Amino acid sequence: MRCSVMFRATAAPPAQSHTNAESRLIPSAASAWAQQFLLFALFFAGLMLLHAPLLRLPYFWDEAGYYVPAARDLFLTGTFIPRSTVSNAHPPLIMAWLALAWRIFGYSMLVTRTAMLALSAFSLLGLFRLSRLAANLPVACATTLLVAVYPVYFTQSSMALLDLPVAGFTFWALAAYIKDQPRQQVFWFSLAAFTKETAILAPLALLAYELLGHFVRSGVNEIPGKETRWKQCFPPEPRRTQWFHLVLPALPLAGWYVYHYFKTGFLLGNPEFFRYNLTATLNPLRIVLACGLRLWQLFGYFGLYLLTLAGLLAMLRPPQKDNGIARPRIPFWMQAALFSVVLAYLAFMSAVGGAVLSRYMLPVVPLVILAWVSTLWRRVRYWKLIVGAVAVAFVAGLFSNPPYGFSLEDNLAYRDYIVMHAEAARFLAMRYPGARVLTAWPASDELTRPSLGYVAVNTSQPFSVVRIDDFTGPQIAVAARERDRFDVALVFSTKYQPQHPLAGIENWAWWQRMKENFFGYHRDLPPKEIAHRLGGTVAYHKEVDGQWIAMIAMR
Repeated sequence: MRCSVMFRATAAPPAQSHTNAESRLIPSAASAWAQQFLLFALFFAGLMLLHAPLLRLPYFWDEAGYYVPAARDLFLTGTFIPRSTVSNAHPPLIMAWLALAWRIFGYSMLVTRTAMLALSAFSLLGLFRLSRLAANLPVACATTLLVAVYPVYFTQSSMALLDLPVAGFTFWALAAYIKDQPRQQVFWFSLAAFTKETAILAPLALLAYELLGHFVRSGVNEIPGKETRWKQCFPPEPRRTQWFHLVLPALPLAGWYVYHYFKTGFLLGNPEFFRYNLTATLNPLRIVLACGLRLWQLFGYFGLYLLTLAGLLAMLRPPQKDNGIARPRIPFWMQAALFSVVLAYLAFMSAVGGAVLSRYMLPVVPLVILAWVSTLWRRVRYWKLIVGAVAVAFVAGLFSNPPYGFSLEDNLAYRDYIVMHAEAARFLAMRYPGARVLTAWPASDELTRPSLGYVAVNTSQPFSVVRIDDFTGPQIAVAARERDRFDVALVFSTKYQPQHPLAGIENWAWWQRMKENFFGYHRDLPPKEIAHRLGGTVAYHKEVDGQWIAMIAMR
């Protein structure tokens, strides 16, 4: 009986894979630590080399809007509650990590991005270890390679955001769960939850899976002939892991929320953050649409559809044989455990979160990649060629924008954004020093916070910013009625619009309305139209691969 279609993959035989893997792959504690340290050094060196052109880039979007200011407040004042920005109640572990790095090496973009790359390398090591325990060395190598070059993972590796470290700690915790190491899994799950609150989904999903196993075992014991079949779907007994080990990681998170409440008066962040990410998202139609987007991010986004298609076709083939023995699959109970985590993220992230960002799914997308790679290894003779082709597609996705809407932080389009905005800020400083500037977030922060890297730290003529929400017709109309408040307008594309949408889907009127109603979508006016409505002239204009930025001088 198959417990899961998604995780119908491959690895060592269920009965002996765990013991054999440990005896073969971890001969001693000292050699295991040495292997892990060498792998970490290899991953870190590779990431540093590949990210070398990106290490000194100014901060981008949510980095600039919350995480770097919050970490900088901790660095300068020692407070865990940010003062220069409104708290959104995220746990402070990564902000503390950055503050520690700045304390040791000094505040700079280079230090920030290097510190995050260290966490990315540690995450890859955790994924490699998990894949090797669940499957084998070839599958672990291929999975780690694909995840490392997957566009979303690659770009998030050097960003000061939370989701990639959460994924790394989750990988380490899942490996401890498979090895039945309760204390280790409590430790790693606790670190994940203290990095971002949504990380508690993984241990709670495993708790539900364990409780289901308890009730199923109790039921099938009364039915002759059913015991062996059902036992394959749940961890072998006896195990040291108990239900309370999967609840303990919630305690430090609960302690943080109590502390946050007493300091701010808000339990789950400021009211606007709570409304945007929870109360405004609980609409049945929106949940269904968001679930579709989450499924796309799991199985199709940025070339994942190639891996999914190859895996589905491979499942139609019989297993390959080595020396007359069929290649083994990942044990059913491991598949079911990982699937429970994927399902929990899919359900929860479809119901909450104002922005349906792909980085929120980083803890589970590598698990899907692991399942498909294992399937290819088990059933396809030339599986390495398929993995290589998918890796090429992932790398291509880093440099080319897809024919559908996406977040700029999901490939190297974020670099184009940063470079354009940095150049525009320099032009503004030279041509209009000390000007009153009309613009929208995040450019409003880029011009007023030198620590973000866009304007000079010791500028003698700082900018005064008049902020609007975006550059749609209604917002420009509001700005036009207050033209005496600003001297120049810095306008830019706040949403990516593909030039050749896939099958015209992006231009469907129904889909446009759904995106506007539920996902904050809008269309910015072009620079010339904005200049005409404001009564100014375009003094600076630049476009790069679907993005644009312009400076409009008022007459």
